[in-house]
Parts: sequence; structure tokens; C-alpha cells
Amino acid sequence: MPYGILIALFLLSGTFVSSDASLSRPPQPTQLTANAGWRPLFNGKDLTDWKHVGKGSMLVEKGLIHGKGGMGLLYYTKEKFGNCTLRVVYKMQKENSNAGVFIRIPVEPREEWMPVHYGYEVQIDNHPETSDEDEYHVTGTLYSLTKPLAKPGKPGPQWNTMDITLDGPRTIVYVNGVKVTDYREGGPVPPRKFDFEPYRGIRPNSGYIGLQNHGEHDIVYFKEVSVKPLH
Repeated sequence: MPYGILIALFLLSGTFVSSDASLSRPPQPTQLTANAGWRPLFNGKDLTDWKHVGKGSMLVEKGLIHGKGGMGLLYYTKEKFGNCTLRVVYKMQKENSNAGVFIRIPVEPREEWMPVHYGYEVQIDNHPETSDEDEYHVTGTLYSLTKPLAKPGKPGPQWNTMDITLDGPRTIVYVNGVKVTDYREGGPVPPRKFDFEPYRGIRPNSGYIGLQNHGEHDIVYFKEVSVKPLH
């Protein structure tokens, strides 16, 4: 076989791929997550392996997780997550609703405010100005800590895909295939503006993850929560 054809076949095989470069490309949502190396954390039927803390509750109806009352947090109890990508597929009940995906929670939470102050909330809220908040509080940011690189969140009732990559101390967030956040622990963050914003400080490389139940008037539906290791 000619040398040129051998080189072409080698490149097409994808054998030589930079792991850092792969983080710079947006993950592509797929319905075949299990076949693509994704492991579902939500079975689509009930809340096995999940636990709710705080006010209100979370329930499953027609294959979707959603909150009732609040503010509370539904967290995955079986393990901590690091060096992986977490995929969450969600939609807002109204044109805009408020919730969040929590990451890097150091220990199992016993109430709703510990994850706020000691983990990170990846925000779900396309119009933070409604609550007198700024763009540091928009969908895909680390709530009150990072400025968005883009604002690709879709209004309800359209579905959104959020991919959160935990690469050691680095957190990368894509919403609908567009990068919103790329933050490394110890990077600059603005001072706190409200008493409900998280305390500033370093978060662990791995931790528990959870879904926020924000309140009676902020319903967000989650149909997929899956994880895929980086290596």
C-alpha cells in the first residue's frame, strides 16, 4: 500500500488526538448516550440513589424529574465526581425558570445552603435581571463567580443540553454546544454582592453533584443526568 494512503488511514483512525484540544471542542448532544460511553445517573423511572435535602421535594412524573416547593437540593448519593463530563438535559416550565446544577460539593449535604457556599452552582436562569442580578448569574455560569462567554440558553419549553467538564481544578461548561464558562480554581472572581451568593474560595477537584429545586414558581424539568469519564 502506498505510504500516502497509510498516513491518511492513520489520521482517519483518530489514534492521535490531543486530550487538551478535545476540551476546546463543544461536546455534541446525543440520544444514544449509553452507546457513546455515557453512564446514566437517573434511570428515568424513580429517584433511586438520589436524596433530597432542604425545603420542598423532587419527584418523577412521565420520566422527568421536577421540583415541588423549595428551596432544596436533590443530590446523587452513590459517589463523588471528578475528571469527567456531566451531561444534564433540561427544560424550563415557563419561558424562564430558575434552577441549577451543583458540582464539587465536598461532603454529603444535610441542608440546602451548604452546597451553595462550599460547592458550585452551574446556573439555570436566562433572565437574571428579573431578580436584579447581572450576567454573572446567567445560564451556564458558576453562579455569581464567572462572566459568561456566551448566552445560548433556550427559553421554555425548549430542551437544553448542559455539559459540565470537571478536569482537575478546571471547570468547563457548554450549553447547547456553545462554551459559556472556562474557569480554573484560584482564578479571579468578583466580590459578593448579595448575602445569598456563595462564599469565595477553592473547591475540591471532585465532589457530589445535585439538581436544585428553586421554588414553587420556578419549575425546571430534567430528563437526563449522565456522566462520562475524561480518560
